[in-house]
Amino acid sequence: MADHHAIDVGGVRLVYQVSGPPGAQPLVILHALGEDATDWDIVAAVFARSWGVYALDLRGHGQGDWPGEYSLQLMRDDVLGFLDALALDRVDLLGHSMGGIVAYLLAEDYPQRVDRLVLEDVPIPHPREQTTPTRPDGKLTFDWEMVLAVRRQVDTPDAGWLQRLSRITAKTLVVAGGPRSHVPGHLIHKSEPMEFTKAVLEFL
Repeated sequence: MADHHAIDVGGVRLVYQVSGPPGAQPLVILHALGEDATDWDIVAAVFARSWGVYALDLRGHGQGDWPGEYSLQLMRDDVLGFLDALALDRVDLLGHSMGGIVAYLLAEDYPQRVDRLVLEDVPIPHPREQTTPTRPDGKLTFDWEMVLAVRRQVDTPDAGWLQRLSRITAKTLVVAGGPRSHVPGHLIHKSEPMEFTKAVLEFL
């Protein structure tokens, strides 16, 4: 069972879940656009048998702050501040889609903080055709302004993101996301949780 906590990082309240044995190697997991920490519940329980699992609600998502200022770099800085605040010096890091971008930005800019890196269905940092997403009806569990800001960055990524990938020193696993994914394959943590956890555990 995960414990729920909140912490202030640079004036932004981040909510996170913690599970796993005390003192275990920390595994920080970052969700996709429009999701939150609960998206990982099934696989987090498996990882928590051996790791100290920290699942965050990134800014603009879930129960944490929706500050109105959004970028993938700010999310990276939030995660770095989170690691500092909890005295997590070096971690294993897992990110899905948008969370994977945040994860590799952290790993390339602060390589000393990441031991092993898992990227699930992460967009390649190349420009792509820009599209305008349509806001879903009803109450959202995320800030729609955040979606627009992040989509702009994903469609037109900073050229430096690709250039700095060579700075990543962490051992890295890239996991495919399904037949409709830009990465060929079928492994994904929600549709194939057993296959996903098996692949990640074998890597870690």
